[in-house]
Amino acid sequence: MVDLYPPTEPYDTGFLDTGDGNRLYYEQLGNPDGKPALNVHGGPGAGAPRRPTRAWDPERYRVIRFDQRNCGRSTPHASDPAADMSLNTTRHLIDDMERLREHLGVERWLLNGASWGSTLVLAYAQRHPGRVTEIVIPAVTTARRAEIDWLYRGAGRFHPEAWDRFRDGVPAEERDGDLLAAYARLMENPDRAVRERAAADWLAWEDAVVSNEPNGSPGMYSDREVDARIAFVRICAHFFSHGAWLEEDQLLRDAHLLAGIPGVLVHGRHDMGCPVQTAWELAKAWPGARLHIIEDSGHAGSEAMGQATRSAIEEFKNR
Repeated sequence: MVDLYPPTEPYDTGFLDTGDGNRLYYEQLGNPDGKPALNVHGGPGAGAPRRPTRAWDPERYRVIRFDQRNCGRSTPHASDPAADMSLNTTRHLIDDMERLREHLGVERWLLNGASWGSTLVLAYAQRHPGRVTEIVIPAVTTARRAEIDWLYRGAGRFHPEAWDRFRDGVPAEERDGDLLAAYARLMENPDRAVRERAAADWLAWEDAVVSNEPNGSPGMYSDREVDARIAFVRICAHFFSHGAWLEEDQLLRDAHLLAGIPGVLVHGRHDMGCPVQTAWELAKAWPGARLHIIEDSGHAGSEAMGQATRSAIEEFKNR
């Protein structure tokens, strides 16, 4: 069993200017001379954790966290309708990660990310495999349109009343079409009340999906302040209505590019939003990856899921 470390606060914070009007917040925790590890947050649009880290050995790791474009402490914030979402795509985020690596003088780093964070980690690692030492992913996703369609439509067979409310959050004439594109349009509405209502409807659906999981909790997604809710949903709808600008099956098809990079995948058996099938397929396609399926966990995680993730982090700290 891997114990949690004492809370570790950032020793360095800053903003990275991307050159196109965006400024990305970043912070570093642990040992400045330790093994570099980049934590990539989910969402997209959730922002990096604001709590101290406890999973990483502060003597051995140099942990780097950052807020992706338009969320968290990065500017401009997606709650501002003037923020230009055309400058926020998967390619932009990959380039931001590489720009951050260079800015911080990191040669190679371990990558860690869950949910959307795993998609971005995989996309970055397949483009820059020489910059990656290891990968640790709890809650595997690859943002295939089939996965997105399951989360925002297919899972409705388990929560039909909640899905009906989600569908009814868009104008009647759009309910039989592309719901995510309809929500994306609502999130661009200049009327803040319209954006707030659309964000509430979207997050109520996200809450419903995890509600019956082991360790699922009410308000898991909607329990954030209003501007953060608006930014989260605006960015999610923007990315997912475009299939995250990835070809279908791209990250599975190109998993062979990760050969030589050790990886640990940790996934809950009862993950309703991201069924374990994707993690299984990735583990088969990625030479050197190990998959741990956690029987008591869903997307919300569990102590066993946390232990498996921390064990991988511990394993790699001396590598």
